[in-house]
Amino acid sequence: MIKLDLEPLMAGFEYDIYSLVKAFYPTEEIKTDSMEETEVSLWIGIKYKTEEELLLITWEDRQKGEKEQRLVEVLKAEQNGDRKAIKNCLKRGIYQILSEKTKKELPWGTLTGIRPVKIPYAMLEEGKSEEEIAYFIQNTYLTGEEKIRLSIEIAKRERELLKGIDYQNGYSLYIGIPFCPTRCLYCSFPSYPLKSWEKRVDQYLDALCWELEAVSQMLWVQGKQITTVYFGGGTPTTLTPKQMERLLKKVTETFDLRGSREFTVEAGRPDSITKDKLQVLYRYGVDRISVNPQTMNQATLDLIGRQHTVKQTQEAFQMARECGFTNINMDIITGLPGEKKEDMEYTMQELAKLKPDSVTVHSLALKRASRLNEQKEQYANYSSRNDVEITTMTERYAREMGLLPYYLYRQKNMTGNLENVGYAAIDKAGIYNILIMEEKQSIVACGAGSVSKRVYPDGRIERSENVKDVSQYIERIGEMIERK
Repeated sequence: MIKLDLEPLMAGFEYDIYSLVKAFYPTEEIKTDSMEETEVSLWIGIKYKTEEELLLITWEDRQKGEKEQRLVEVLKAEQNGDRKAIKNCLKRGIYQILSEKTKKELPWGTLTGIRPVKIPYAMLEEGKSEEEIAYFIQNTYLTGEEKIRLSIEIAKRERELLKGIDYQNGYSLYIGIPFCPTRCLYCSFPSYPLKSWEKRVDQYLDALCWELEAVSQMLWVQGKQITTVYFGGGTPTTLTPKQMERLLKKVTETFDLRGSREFTVEAGRPDSITKDKLQVLYRYGVDRISVNPQTMNQATLDLIGRQHTVKQTQEAFQMARECGFTNINMDIITGLPGEKKEDMEYTMQELAKLKPDSVTVHSLALKRASRLNEQKEQYANYSSRNDVEITTMTERYAREMGLLPYYLYRQKNMTGNLENVGYAAIDKAGIYNILIMEEKQSIVACGAGSVSKRVYPDGRIERSENVKDVSQYIERIGEMIERK
């Protein structure tokens, strides 16, 4: 157990400090509240020494009887009232002492946020050179050279891909289908097993269509134009062909899609994909889909509860090609239980044979609400590997397939303190993915558990959340519309 003992003056920095310590000690429980001292194996204290105007960081391993202290100067930053500068000074001090004690360096240094590419993106917009950006990121956040290189490359490509998009008068539409064939071991998203909910799917679509109708009226009055449409989940293809057609018909009749750049449906699980469903998607103008294996190793699929075969993945992909889809993405996850580097390399080799138009490489995130975390003792014997060597290998395979990195984001509790990266052919990048990461355009989200984000010209963002529970969404749909 690790105890963080923070002075009240550290208010507002608790999450940043917690996230950084967690990155060094991913399997340890970390507490900030009071507890029995006998439970604490590692104590980290941060105290403000007002007379010297310094921060005193104390690291104490109570099991080994080791203790070390570090002073961090924050006077200039505090005088300027720059809390961000204070936070960066504090995190660098914590990083340096933890890096020495654990003998570990984090690929992203002190960066713990989910959108690290926003930093080089903003600096490029200001006219800064790549050398200036790299120097700033390395010295401010202690980020490694490879991650700096990757983030700058992605920022440059994002700027190119977003050229011509109307941020002020445009918006993107997200539609959430919260049902799945089964719940995967690592999943923490609001998703509901179809077998238990199939009798209420039509009721859910009733509420969703009502919300879509209301949203279209709000946006029509404001003269807004749709940029991208994205169906996510859950697994949208758990809907029957008839249900899918009903929903797509509603969208295409209710919204003016003539100026849209992209219409994506996350087909997702290969065991939910049929020819009839693909034909419906194609007929209604869907031009980008995902067929997501997560791994091409059957033993891993069985372990994580995917309940489909590698062969089904291959067949679903080929079926989508035969139905006319020329932009197909495939998702994979590094760091799954039991997988080693050679398992990940096999997955990349199998994807290369299929020749997808884009590949998204996710690093496993140990989410609190996932079965993998809740039942971690059950999977303690399944070692897994996720490190820079593996992500470098996946990047090499992606580039050999002609796919270049185009967006990146991070999540809480990611194994190896790594990232998720999307790779795509020159004209096959997912525009919606970039827009939601860079937060430059409003996202209007419909469906249970979805979150709308209105982006104002000054960069301010307001959120409107729909309830996650499907029953509550159906019963309180009027309230969801009123929130918007």
